[in-house]
Amino acid sequence: MKNWEIKDRTYVLKNGMSPLTYKIKSSSILWFDEKEGVNKEIRYANNQKSLFVDEQDGYARVEHIIFTDGSLFVPREKPLLQQLLSIYHPGKDVKFEEVDFVKEAIDEIDLIELELEALKLVQELDIEHLEAILRTEIGSEVTTMSSKEIKRDCYMFAKNEPSLFIEIAKDEDIKLRNLANRCVETGIVKLTDDNTVFKWATNSKKIMTVPFDEHPYAAFARFLKTDEGVDVMKAIEKKLS
Repeated sequence: MKNWEIKDRTYVLKNGMSPLTYKIKSSSILWFDEKEGVNKEIRYANNQKSLFVDEQDGYARVEHIIFTDGSLFVPREKPLLQQLLSIYHPGKDVKFEEVDFVKEAIDEIDLIELELEALKLVQELDIEHLEAILRTEIGSEVTTMSSKEIKRDCYMFAKNEPSLFIEIAKDEDIKLRNLANRCVETGIVKLTDDNTVFKWATNSKKIMTVPFDEHPYAAFARFLKTDEGVDVMKAIEKKLS
């Protein structure tokens, strides 16, 4: 076969299957030849030069194809078996797949680099930003944590879910939502029981009404970016400091 790379190949069963032994068909396999427009019968015989029955002699020795513990290693000296598993077998990419070690290595590198990026963010971001990120994971519990505990848990978050950590860290409203949560938790601002109005706790004066069908803290965070909200934010920050 032209352009067939001669190398060792490994195949694994899909969906995490790993039975002690698993046998797949090695004969009576039909493959549709697009060029000739016909179905051709395939049979794997280790003493033949072709997989196609019409190109084999009368002495074919059919060999079983067996996965052990969910995998099958096929050395470079067995190109026909490799071609059957990589090209022609109906179970390809359904029951089993070829392991692409190059792709796996690239994926692993990508993941490592993503982890490094997330861990670097933990080092660079201030504790308020880290608190805001961690709040999305554990809620108000973050309020009782020390700076060291917050940083430690952020390192764990960044390592375990680097992509999500980076996404949250780069959310421009995350710190404002955290501020909104903190001012309610500390009793500076009150949110009515029906989650529709934010008020000053000291005099119950309304700060803003939550738009219909919006998350109250997301709406409050957006309000803090308005001209009116900036003054509210400054007052909250002053009370929190």
